[in-house]
Amino acid sequence: MGCGPSQIMLDYFKTTGHITHMAKPNVKQQLVAAGLDLLHSKGFNATSVQDITEAAGVPKGSFYNHFASKETLGVEVLERYAEEAGGYCAVLDDHALPPKERLRQYFDLLIGFNTATDYNRGCMMGNFSAELSAQIPAVRESLRRNFDGWAERLAAVIAEAQRDGSVAATQPALELAHFIIDAWQGAVLHAKAEHNRAPLDRYADMVLNRILL
Repeated sequence: MGCGPSQIMLDYFKTTGHITHMAKPNVKQQLVAAGLDLLHSKGFNATSVQDITEAAGVPKGSFYNHFASKETLGVEVLERYAEEAGGYCAVLDDHALPPKERLRQYFDLLIGFNTATDYNRGCMMGNFSAELSAQIPAVRESLRRNFDGWAERLAAVIAEAQRDGSVAATQPALELAHFIIDAWQGAVLHAKAEHNRAPLDRYADMVLNRILL
């Protein structure tokens, strides 16, 4: 599920700009890693199979030994992104913290990621929604499933905060969670356009101090 970028992703953006590989990755792993980097930074339609194989350091012909098409790779890359992005959800499960504080720390992590990447990449789930949801049905289904999973994780914490009184909003927690994710995608796009974190800070203030008051 897509809860925001993982620490692995943050580390690679902040250091080399390349995907961090496991020791001696196999060809498929190299292709997925290179695809994640390029499809996130350049977009799906602007990236060719040759771009990916060159970045992966493998022969072009080897691509089709592992993927039927670039679209097939795109789905796997999206799933990998969502899986790694779920790493930031760990703070939502930290029951040593009050639920409202878990939400605050979660949004701080998301904003920190976008600041560290200089607002250039945005959220791959948002990017693919705009670029591919009408183009590749399998990507659309992956996006739907991962957005729903993300909302369920947020909703669990919001519901807990409603029960302890730290969130007074009476709307169903799942509806609030979906709205918060939708608003986040818009804030990320605005920050990307402005190259400025102000839309993200405004988003966090509105969510934490108005919507989830």
